[in-house]
Amino acid sequence: MVKRSRIVSFLLVVLVLFGAMSGTASDIVKNIKLGLDLQGGFEVLYEVEPAKEGQKITESVVADTAEALDKRINALGVSEPSIQVEEGNRIRIQLAGVEDQEQARSMLSTQANLSFRDVNDNLMMDGSDLTEGGAEQSFTENGQPNVAVKLKDSNKFKEVTEKIVAMAPNNQLVIWLDFEEGVDSFAKEAQKENPKFLSAPNVDEVFNTTDVTIQGSFTVEEAQELAALLDAGALPVKLNEIYSTSVGAQFGEKALNETVLAGIVGIALIFLFMIFYYRLPGIIAVVTLSVFLYLTLLIFDLINAVMTLPGIAALILGVGMAVDANIITAERIREEIKIGRPIKSAFKTGSSNAFLTVVDANLTTLLAGGVLFYFGTSSVKGFATTLIISILVSFLTAIWGARVLMSLLVKSNWLNDKPGWFGVKKSAIHPISEGYDALDLPTKFDKLDFVKPHKKLFAFSAVAIIAGMIVLAVFRLNLGIDFSSGSRLELLSDEPLTEQAVEAELDQLGYDVNVTLGGDNQNMASARFDEALTQQEIAEVKTALNEAFGTEPNISTVSPVVGKELAKNAVMALAVAAVGIILYVAFRFELYMGVASVLALLHDVFFIIAFFSLTRLEVDITFIAAVLTIVGYSINDTIVTFDRIRENMVKSKKITAPEQLDVIVNKSIRQTLARSINTVLTVVVAVIALIALGSSSILNFSIALLVGLIGGAYSSIFIASQLWLIWKKKELKKKGKLITYKEKAANKDELQV
Repeated sequence: MVKRSRIVSFLLVVLVLFGAMSGTASDIVKNIKLGLDLQGGFEVLYEVEPAKEGQKITESVVADTAEALDKRINALGVSEPSIQVEEGNRIRIQLAGVEDQEQARSMLSTQANLSFRDVNDNLMMDGSDLTEGGAEQSFTENGQPNVAVKLKDSNKFKEVTEKIVAMAPNNQLVIWLDFEEGVDSFAKEAQKENPKFLSAPNVDEVFNTTDVTIQGSFTVEEAQELAALLDAGALPVKLNEIYSTSVGAQFGEKALNETVLAGIVGIALIFLFMIFYYRLPGIIAVVTLSVFLYLTLLIFDLINAVMTLPGIAALILGVGMAVDANIITAERIREEIKIGRPIKSAFKTGSSNAFLTVVDANLTTLLAGGVLFYFGTSSVKGFATTLIISILVSFLTAIWGARVLMSLLVKSNWLNDKPGWFGVKKSAIHPISEGYDALDLPTKFDKLDFVKPHKKLFAFSAVAIIAGMIVLAVFRLNLGIDFSSGSRLELLSDEPLTEQAVEAELDQLGYDVNVTLGGDNQNMASARFDEALTQQEIAEVKTALNEAFGTEPNISTVSPVVGKELAKNAVMALAVAAVGIILYVAFRFELYMGVASVLALLHDVFFIIAFFSLTRLEVDITFIAAVLTIVGYSINDTIVTFDRIRENMVKSKKITAPEQLDVIVNKSIRQTLARSINTVLTVVVAVIALIALGSSSILNFSIALLVGLIGGAYSSIFIASQLWLIWKKKELKKKGKLITYKEKAANKDELQV
């Protein structure tokens, strides 16, 4: 008898879910903080250095510096800035949405050490004599902008002016900002048309006051900036800029629109595939995946996280990965239906059998995400944050949410004797009286032998690895500035550009660089400088190109110090992820499987590297994110295969001949091949959408993912399982037999899988 109340409950739950999501989704999306790569802005990494000889840079000094920088940013009026103190006396600042990037950059890096000196450069007063927050922009009687400051002690100013008056005719009080001992001097600067000092007024009488004005050839904006700097306080240290990147608002908007479109197309294709191939479980997967997207964005909003361009890519990738759990569960339920179990029993057993496989697959990817977050910086951290949140939320929706929704329909009895709703034909079902086990079911791939050609495939891989080594030795990697240091320029124009025009402008500034064009109608130019441009050089390049082409370029710089550190961290991240996977798989399965899995992953990583070397694609920091994502994702497929090998081993109970191991590996690969193809296919669809429609900023990242996914599918089937087979045969030869279950009798051999 059909229990209509459960069907009604299912429909109500779905309606409530979609009603709640549709009513709040737009507000959540609007509230999410966008990174500077999506709305424009700039990021800079400073190394804190002593301002005076003998000064020690302690944690307290760095913290005070960060606080002073925060005050300056507040004066700029930037909403929700990001200021992070990092290891090694460094401060990273991200200002998304800032309109005048050069003004912000100048204001941040200026020490703002105000000093009052005589013409012989002797210090009379400094910034410590000013009242805190006592500076403001004002005007002279004839309307000239100036800066009014309030002093703490009128008597001290009286003493200073007495000394200056006594020095007549050299009775000038020279006001400096960031005077450098041994470098700056009044005598030298006074000869220049634009001296470095702010002003040098004559002092003809003694003043007993706390109100002082600083006059100079200021514009209103310059006077306001100086007042804001003085109010924020001088920096107790020097700041050495070792990394920076800037993104124009036009670039950010274009990248956001393109990548969102790619995401919509990729996710829509995944939804259609799931419904077409898996029927009812596919429909429920679409519901839970929609909830997954909503919850992921909601969490981002609640924790005030920053969504970056790689973060959007991680979200799209997360949908593809979330599908895995649905596919594994749906395939398990299908197997149980095919051996004659009733729908209720098939659902219960299939869901239970899929649970641990999904847990293993998700935890290994979570491990890679954690490593990325720990070792990554900036946009890579944003990618890792999205990836971690996606994995946790997908586990909740794909396992618990999908099971709850499916159970409502299954327990309604409406699906009894309707295997077609699960994509199973009645002709494929074996009567339960035949005693079929899910591990005995025939597959579409039973004629394929995956074990027999393993020597040829190993030889093919060996030849390919040698060829890859030769390619790397000859061509090496086309390292981006992230790893090799230097500067990168990107110019996006409303009109088509020519290489000659951009190169000519840069040549006038003294830069001999090659310009390459791209974009929809050759309206995007990019160039690379071998040296890391200084703050002043960046300002000059931006001004020149803005005047010539009507748009400000993006410029990123990386110092050699940061480049070396990023390369070191990348290797460390890969090593930590590999060790972690070996330990986890060894704990959950066995050591042979853990080692075989990691060797297969290293095989994948090498081919991604060799592919990039051969194609001359640029290797940047997001490339490392792609490689580690493949490390986490490729292991999913390997774990699914190893999980089935373990089941087939346990069923065999005792292995005495190497041929038995051949049969087990062949059978396991055949039984899991359909789900392996489908899980990889869904992610490949999302990645291809990113390549075809996404932003050019993450093109290389997406290509690395695609190559890794294809290589990962190959290595799971032809490398990992085959390596395990070889080692297991050696173990069998040494022991004579393998016991694959715990015997209850006298023989107490441990489970060996």
